[in-house]
Amino acid sequence: MQRRNEWFFTRGDLSRDGWQTVVDETTPGWKHTGLRVAELDGDRRLDLPAAAVERIIVPLAGSFTVTHGQGGAFTTTALEGRASVFDGPTDVLYVASAESATIGGTGRVAVAEAPSTTEYPTVHIPRSGVPVELRGAGRSSRQVHNFGTPGALNADKLIVCEVITPAENWSSYPPHKHDENVPGHESQLEEIYYFESAVSRGVTAPRSADPFGYMRTYSSEAGDIDILAEVRTGDVGLVPHGWHGPCVAAPGYDLYYLNVMAGPGDVREWLISDDPAHGWIRETWEGQAFDARLPYGTDSKGTAA
Repeated sequence: MQRRNEWFFTRGDLSRDGWQTVVDETTPGWKHTGLRVAELDGDRRLDLPAAAVERIIVPLAGSFTVTHGQGGAFTTTALEGRASVFDGPTDVLYVASAESATIGGTGRVAVAEAPSTTEYPTVHIPRSGVPVELRGAGRSSRQVHNFGTPGALNADKLIVCEVITPAENWSSYPPHKHDENVPGHESQLEEIYYFESAVSRGVTAPRSADPFGYMRTYSSEAGDIDILAEVRTGDVGLVPHGWHGPCVAAPGYDLYYLNVMAGPGDVREWLISDDPAHGWIRETWEGQAFDARLPYGTDSKGTAA
């Protein structure tokens, strides 16, 4: 019997070596993806050694510089960040697997990772170049920043995006899975959810406010899993298999998550299967408007998907 929330970790549970969060090959049962999150105060720097690992560096709050390269040839790239994850897209940097990198700056930064066998060139994607999608409709409206998806970035295995869900809305919905390889229909991908939550914009809340949301994941034929958890800033949910969704933003609180995906397949693609019990809900979005609160931090428009 799968123990509930075995794949869910609250802030600090995965801290190691100066990082608030580390998910990598040393995490039991984990193979294809990785995540590192840290706070920097302007004095400390983070070193990422060259390895057979491709990375995307994502400022969560604040701005950073990244010195990266190999063989004595190094470049420093400035990443113009943001005040928080709820202020729209940010600059990101895809770092080739052959390069080492050192991160400096002030704020909170994430590093998405995946083991890599084919080297792709380092790419700086500025905030203005991040594809912004509005997905769903009505109370299923959410904002997606597709900086690390196959349509926006050439990479070996790594697929990364981030999602903003306004208060009272549902995302990662209908529940879906990607835990078996069915060519043209479904990809086999591990997935990491890194969460942040905050008082919804425009809302005045007391200092005692405790922003939170919910995450749900349940078993499929590929394996047993059972997550039903309150989520807050710094929490992490791992999805090795199973149906996952919804992620729900509680009234008064906006919800953010960074998604990191990769798998063993030869083709880098994100193909999903909806839970047959709930997939019909997509049809109800036709003709519905997006949540008028979106987009956050951008003038981009979207379409229901």
